[in-house]
Amino acid sequence: MSFVITPPALVSVPVVGLAERFPVNRIYCVGRNYVEHAKEMGFTGREPPFFFIKPANTCVVVEAGQTGEVRYPSLTKEFHHEMELVVAIGKGGKNIKAADAKNHIYGYACGLDMTRRDLQGEMKKLARPWCIGKTFDDASPIGPITQAAQAGDVDNAAISLTVNGVDRQRSTVTKLIWNIGEIIEHLTTAWELYPGDLIYTGTPEGVAAVVAGDVLHGEVQGLTPLHVKIV
Repeated sequence: MSFVITPPALVSVPVVGLAERFPVNRIYCVGRNYVEHAKEMGFTGREPPFFFIKPANTCVVVEAGQTGEVRYPSLTKEFHHEMELVVAIGKGGKNIKAADAKNHIYGYACGLDMTRRDLQGEMKKLARPWCIGKTFDDASPIGPITQAAQAGDVDNAAISLTVNGVDRQRSTVTKLIWNIGEIIEHLTTAWELYPGDLIYTGTPEGVAAVVAGDVLHGEVQGLTPLHVKIV
């Protein structure tokens, strides 16, 4: 097959212990899915989950033991980190029940949902889509994927982020408002999941701004840590 232009390169993520890599299809993100983060964003309660989508080419794929580079984006003065547990889908489906969701999960990774917070806030005030706050080059750093069978007790894992060695975010996955199975159940009522999809499951409290030169270290217990530098 020939093309009139060169097709974009396939984005792929390393898998711990394998030479083969995980090809990325789409990225779904869950908004305000930790109790304390919802509060710091001005919301309370267990509101129905909502989602936004990022293209695969916003990923900064960071190999184990390396430090990825995240370029400080244009137009913003409030570039925020959001540390997240990422779910990698290995088996697609629609209208998946929460009880069956784990049968569709290939593995898990550490990820960052980077955000131009000031631009997102402006769009919210105008009741406009806030893609500009969430979707831009280098918006979705991700570390190596650990297969589900080797990932340990992800549902109860600690999650944390430091910036220049100082704690910013520290919580546990138990504090998700909607757990992983429920996320997949809600998500697949609206979209059909496909192998290669990633789900960024939400961020704990403590989101804050970073600047060029900052070094971020993110961890989810049992998974390969994620290191990035803002450049």
